[in-house]
Amino acid sequence: MPEQPPYADSVRAYYAAHPSPLVAATGIVLDPRGRVLVLTTSYKTELELPGGGVEDTETPEEGLARELKEELDLSVPVGRLLAVDSRPPGPLGRSLVVHVHLVGPLTPGEASAISFPDGEITQARWLSPEEAYGALPARTAPRLRASLAALYSGSLAHLIDGVPQPGSPAGLDPLRRAELEHAGAFDTAGHRAARPKALTAASVLFTDSAGGVVLVQPAYGDPEHWHLPGGGIDSDLGEIPRAAARREVREELGLDLAPGRLLAVNWSHRPGYPARVRFLYDGGILDSAALARIRLPATELLQWRTVPAAELRRFVKPALRRQIKACLRARGTATGPLELHAGRPVPEP
Repeated sequence: MPEQPPYADSVRAYYAAHPSPLVAATGIVLDPRGRVLVLTTSYKTELELPGGGVEDTETPEEGLARELKEELDLSVPVGRLLAVDSRPPGPLGRSLVVHVHLVGPLTPGEASAISFPDGEITQARWLSPEEAYGALPARTAPRLRASLAALYSGSLAHLIDGVPQPGSPAGLDPLRRAELEHAGAFDTAGHRAARPKALTAASVLFTDSAGGVVLVQPAYGDPEHWHLPGGGIDSDLGEIPRAAARREVREELGLDLAPGRLLAVNWSHRPGYPARVRFLYDGGILDSAALARIRLPATELLQWRTVPAAELRRFVKPALRRQIKACLRARGTATGPLELHAGRPVPEP
């Protein structure tokens, strides 16, 4: 590609003098308990979230990192973008565009090392989200609420003056979304963006010759909670659940085995988070030779073992334990596939 010619001085001068929105970057700084860092400043009576104006040639991420260092002596990575909020011109006569980023959760050491080197901050407090909504000024609290909704839903909030817009993928109140849908207020793109999303996964139930269930211990999250072999479905690559189950078994156990029949589909949901849908397949009985061929990815899994159904309580969360036991029953009675909600069979009408 040929090199682009340099801009003429007149073009540079035009853009330098051209009025533009002010740009700011805000950090939603969290601790391991999910509390929000809220600041008292020396120059305002209202509480603030960390951050400030973006200067000169900085990106919002660079500006926020600088503000965290200057205000709190905090050198931590600036995380993913949660929200963009646009505010119409205020007393300064300029519109404002605010990028809101996740910071943390901070480790206990990072949180305890916070200090106020430049004197602009006089106090930092950790508040629960509900406490923070009530303590922050009216222009900031809705921005925080929408940003946390984007964090928990794995999405992004599109705001104007703190108000989620009709096509915002996150932050829009579910009742308001339904109201707009029924009124036909969405265009196609806005409707697709605002619809609730679900995460999909595929798992495989293997047992040994004695009926013990094959479980794997993750190297991430809580290692006390073991899993069935399996993982997320790469639906954005066109992968279907059955293909995902085979791929995950190959990647996690080193065994290239076609899954058997579908035993159950499980639906689980926590308010504020995407629903999770799991397809559970029968992997059959692994003999001693197959078990001896298991090879784990060192960076993902710590170990594997077989666990009798009566001892599952020691290893897996209650919802997964219910799913496994329902699948064992379906396998033993040649019934199914089952429709499960948090591991419990959904009554037929």
